[in-house]
Amino acid sequence: MNNKPKFAIEADKLTKSFGSKTVVDEVSFSIKRGEIFGFLGPNGSGKSTVIRMLCGLINPTKGQGFINGINVTENAELIRKSIGYMSQKFGLYPDLTVEQNLNFYGQIYGVPDHKLKDRKAELCGQIGLNPYMQNKADQLSGGWKQRLALACSLLHKPSVLFLDEPTAGIDPVARREVWDLLFDLSTDGMTMLVTTHYMDEAERCNRIGYIYLSKMIAIGSIKELIDSPELRNLNSYQVSIQGEPSMAIYAYLRSLDYLKDITIFGRNLHATLPNNLSIESLKNLIIENTKCENLSIKSSEPSLEDIFVILTKKQKANQ
Repeated sequence: MNNKPKFAIEADKLTKSFGSKTVVDEVSFSIKRGEIFGFLGPNGSGKSTVIRMLCGLINPTKGQGFINGINVTENAELIRKSIGYMSQKFGLYPDLTVEQNLNFYGQIYGVPDHKLKDRKAELCGQIGLNPYMQNKADQLSGGWKQRLALACSLLHKPSVLFLDEPTAGIDPVARREVWDLLFDLSTDGMTMLVTTHYMDEAERCNRIGYIYLSKMIAIGSIKELIDSPELRNLNSYQVSIQGEPSMAIYAYLRSLDYLKDITIFGRNLHATLPNNLSIESLKNLIIENTKCENLSIKSSEPSLEDIFVILTKKQKANQ
């Protein structure tokens, strides 16, 4: 019989106030074992504070957090043995080599000396750090620093991993390589909560939570968010537009005050149309006013970025 709790991470109305300012306001969510959960929101929305509460680094003002069914506030020391935390500015020691950093964090996490050697070898082989073991941390590129930070957070074999913007400031190739490592860890059963500002990374997550001004305003898979009442009951729909000259089309669409959220995505334009404006009518207007060629307009699902823009604007309107 499996007595493991269904959820690896649970937040139950987590609230944190500093004086009269509430920075996290009754945030609740649950993350299944082995799931990659994307935690998104603007800077200052409360993401890092939620993570710090779930890691037992600060106590909530109200509410509770659980890791593998264990109350974080009541068992902070026990919790820290089962979690890994990679913060936005991970505390690597720049004057220490890669190996020395690993040794130091192995001691911090209480990994016995007789196990640390094998654990370092296992991680460095998996993450690719072997050629850099004698390099000082400040000699590494941004991508390799992130790999080292990830290795340090995994030394004690945590079952839950918190990653606060793990790919910020590194190039696209390095970002993809970091995510390949995260997928491998997830396949092995590790649960992850990841914050990111990159929409392509958010789309790789099993589910997504969106926090705005201290409140969780949306949670679910991308399909669940698209199908949510907040997006389906807007008296509008999304289209993708392609044609030349694209910037002339963009400028014309921006001049129409009844159109919303005109944005550029690669070679395409995305726009939100009111339900009383048909695609054919819009097509005729664009051709008449821009003399464009090879115009194509198709109905489309909103992108993840569209979803968050819509939800944010709706939240602002309700305040």
